[in-house]
Amino acid sequence: MSPTSPASPTSTANPHCPTRRLTTAQALVAFLARQYTERDGRRQRLISATWGIFGHGNVAGIGQALVEAAGGGPGGTTPGTGTTPGTGTGIGNGTGTTPGTGTGIGTGHRMPYLQGRNEQAMVHAAVGYARQSGRLSAHAVTTSIGPGATNLVTGAALATINRLPVLLLPGDTFATRPADPVLQQLEVPYAGDVSVNDCLRPVSRYFDRITRPEALIPAAFQAMRVLADPAETGAVTLALPQDVQAEAYDWPEEFFAERDWHVRRPAPDTFELETAVRAIRSARRPLIVAGGGVRHSAAEETLAAFTAATRIPVAATQAGKGALRHDHPADVGGIGHTGTATADELARTADLVIGVGTRFSDFTTASGTLFSNPGVRFLHLNITGFDAHKLAALPLVADARAGLEALTAALAGRGYRVDPAYETEYTGAKEAWEERVEASFATPAPTARPTQTQVLGLLDTLVTEDDILINAAGSLPGDLHKLWRARSRDQYHVEYGYSCMGYEIPAAIGVLLATGSQGRAGRPVWALVGDGTYLMNPTEIVTAVQENLPLKLLILQNHGYASIGGLSEAVGAERFGTAYRHRDADGGFTGPPLPVDLAANAASLGLRVLRAATVDDLRKALSEARDAQGPTCVYVETETPDTVSGPPPAQAWWDVPVAETASRPAAVKAREEYDRQVAARRRHL
Repeated sequence: MSPTSPASPTSTANPHCPTRRLTTAQALVAFLARQYTERDGRRQRLISATWGIFGHGNVAGIGQALVEAAGGGPGGTTPGTGTTPGTGTGIGNGTGTTPGTGTGIGTGHRMPYLQGRNEQAMVHAAVGYARQSGRLSAHAVTTSIGPGATNLVTGAALATINRLPVLLLPGDTFATRPADPVLQQLEVPYAGDVSVNDCLRPVSRYFDRITRPEALIPAAFQAMRVLADPAETGAVTLALPQDVQAEAYDWPEEFFAERDWHVRRPAPDTFELETAVRAIRSARRPLIVAGGGVRHSAAEETLAAFTAATRIPVAATQAGKGALRHDHPADVGGIGHTGTATADELARTADLVIGVGTRFSDFTTASGTLFSNPGVRFLHLNITGFDAHKLAALPLVADARAGLEALTAALAGRGYRVDPAYETEYTGAKEAWEERVEASFATPAPTARPTQTQVLGLLDTLVTEDDILINAAGSLPGDLHKLWRARSRDQYHVEYGYSCMGYEIPAAIGVLLATGSQGRAGRPVWALVGDGTYLMNPTEIVTAVQENLPLKLLILQNHGYASIGGLSEAVGAERFGTAYRHRDADGGFTGPPLPVDLAANAASLGLRVLRAATVDDLRKALSEARDAQGPTCVYVETETPDTVSGPPPAQAWWDVPVAETASRPAAVKAREEYDRQVAARRRHL
């Protein structure tokens, strides 16, 4: 896509072209502050803030440039706009014609700075912000060279896998090589132009190393192009040698003009649309699989209109859950290994699977065992041809909203609607599944310790459509996918493309910034973490406290990696290395639980902590946390579930290979079950 800007000379060779002398870092920050996205008439900053941890590789470059941009200083109370510098104390999202949606620093031509504690966590926060912003606004992340840069890799992979924009600005070793090696430099004997930043190449959608100031100009435009492109977006990396960051250059003024990057909604090809319509009209048991593309395209209402016209049921991936409200007649819940019995049974008998904005990961397809109808066909509506052609599908390459609108219009005059008996079947199955949800959520006596699903049940009774739940890893994603009743399009925020432990707390910070909750009570944002996830990455609690963000952190303590423990038992590894316990006399980990007090740790980082020992305690603590004006933690030790209070078991298989030869009975038995399951796998070309 092409940016638009006021007409002016752009050639530095033109003696009449005005220039501005700035360092490369200063020029980059000034450029970023003037880039906007536009979609459906809505304009907003593309890069609205920069996260940073400073070291010798970026402190004198990007760090100094951020000081020049006045992004870290306090201001007044007026949000910024596209032409007026912001003057608040938080992070507003200024636009060209409308004041910022936040309540603090507007994002006019300033560059607000956010102080992180861990480089990976800063990327997670930026990803959370981008997802909540509909991929129309993003954050930049700057680090020093060495470990600061390599700490970005996990976050970059998460962003790219989930198709979410984030701009990474790692420092790099000297381009001029006055000293070789410098501190933290990786020496590669066979190549002098390799640094640790090359680790970011495979996890970035665009990568460039800026070895001369003037090289920034084309690289910056390419970076913005990718960030704003709905089919290409992900992590974008501009590696910045520390000497080049500080080097001055005469930049053409045109480089700093405001530019709008139009986020397109490509319509489907006429031939592909007609082919899709014929496939739908011939289907007797069609099933829609809604993915994250529905949300990114803001196509929820369009999807609802399509189902109202056709009565085709809608199952959801982790990223697509919430595409329809849980109480919508056509919503049949999550699909795949962590899906509902309703959705998975429909998938097994479907003759046409209509993917809308989904990647069809192995959890969704149950490792190729779910869509078992011998005559099943696939139709994939996706903005990327790469995803639209998966499973040998009929492709419909288009924006999700534009594609659904076209399908609805094309089917309108042809009288298509599923058989009423099919509709009665799936609505009845949906009601039966809801009874299982109620049974899982039901709480025992008020003085009892709750199970994990009962914790979710108590939260379910408390939240409204305003609340946002964030999770990423462990056993919670499975329970949430099966059981949670999503009440709004953005309530359910589970990162399962990379399922990265440690995502939840920083992502919640990003979501709070995107919803304008800095320094005041806004939409309740809950970060749900187990003890294993908490220990991975609690550091951004300090950031939430520093920014006075009303984070609701819910810590579930079960003394170990419960999810992997269950998987370990299922594959014959006997829960080895998954419990947080003292060693026993035989050298194993079956002793008493470790005396780790995560609540005390959270309090030491500045959170207000509410401890809950019983169901009644938890009910009160959750209510108090929801109403809190500042960052608050609810801590609860969960009971091991039994067959009544636990979640329903997996409704579909997932392929985790089991040892083909083993001496221990548990592994031998697990292999027998594995061979039985894998025999049902189908390769959909």
